Amino acid sequence: MPHSAPKDCPLCFPERETVLWQDASCRVIRVDDADYPGYCRLIWNTHVAEMSDLSTADQRHCFNILMAVEVALRECYRPDKINLASFGNVVPHLHWHLIPRYTEDRHFPHPVWGQAQRRGGVSPAPAVDDAHLAGALRNAIAERLSG
Repeated sequence: MPHSAPKDCPLCFPERETVLWQDASCRVIRVDDADYPGYCRLIWNTHVAEMSDLSTADQRHCFNILMAVEVALRECYRPDKINLASFGNVVPHLHWHLIPRYTEDRHFPHPVWGQAQRRGGVSPAPAVDDAHLAGALRNAIAERLSG
């Protein structure tokens, strides 16, 4: 069930975001993290806490966008693995983290929020600008929603 947005919700009232794609329901942003190029976040626009707060149609839409972002990240960054996470323990607003991972990154095989496994792990991710990623994302979403 939608809740009224608390005035301190950083996802309801973002200060700075690099929006790669958006529609009336959700948006995909790139998270600025030098250690994890391509790190994106899918944010549901309405202030809800859980996927089960969404209608079945909205759940499908969110999942379709989530899968399209994963496809675009795999195409652009060629990671060894994609991590998908939806916590909301700190910010109880429905959002998903999509993080391209490499066996050489600082935390692999642990989550990026865990203890670093090596110093200054260097990501072998190719350089991808926001315009290229946004284009790949638009294409993946169009394909996902048309199929």
